[in-house]
Amino acid sequence: MEFLGSQKKYVITLLVGLFVSLGAMTVCAEPNHSALFAKSYEYEANKQYDEAIEVLKQVKADIYAVNLRLGWLYYLKGNYKISLIYYAKAIQLRPTSIEPRFGYVLPAAKMKDWVKVGKQYDAILKLDPNNTKANYYRGLMFFNVGDYAKAEPYFDRVEALYPFDYDIVILSAWNAYYKKDFAKARSFFNQALLIQPNSASAAEGIGLLKR
Repeated sequence: MEFLGSQKKYVITLLVGLFVSLGAMTVCAEPNHSALFAKSYEYEANKQYDEAIEVLKQVKADIYAVNLRLGWLYYLKGNYKISLIYYAKAIQLRPTSIEPRFGYVLPAAKMKDWVKVGKQYDAILKLDPNNTKANYYRGLMFFNVGDYAKAEPYFDRVEALYPFDYDIVILSAWNAYYKKDFAKARSFFNQALLIQPNSASAAEGIGLLKR
């Protein structure tokens, strides 16, 4: 999908902030923290996740960047329960931040805890109603269980932003078809054929509507 790009693989860019607020207390990153982060990145690049984790644990301050990094590293290590704990802590430290919520989705999805996944997407959409990734995947969750009515507004929101993106258009077409909104389905199938004239999926949909 063009608008998601590498987001489909859930690649998370980790930004190290200088200041993190926790209640009335402000915790500052110290100069030596950057050296520890650099070493942690080096270990991660070599897939030495235990070492990358231990280096970060030398940072005694309870700061957002450390918790976000530890959530990611424990996810890479395959320890999803611990990963959730650190991502939850990052969310607590920066409740208006979206990136730890997308991070939280990773281990939750691996654990097939779809309730937790859905809650995080809902929380993201409260903060950013037009977030394309959250809308797409929240809608896809409903689509995959056959709740096409609930999926529709999420897909509509993404399609309104990216009307020439094949993936969202063809998905919207099939969602409308299964919802038995055949006029809308036909419109989207035809739209998909403008984007990809050789689309087998769109041709199949048009064929079904002619029966």
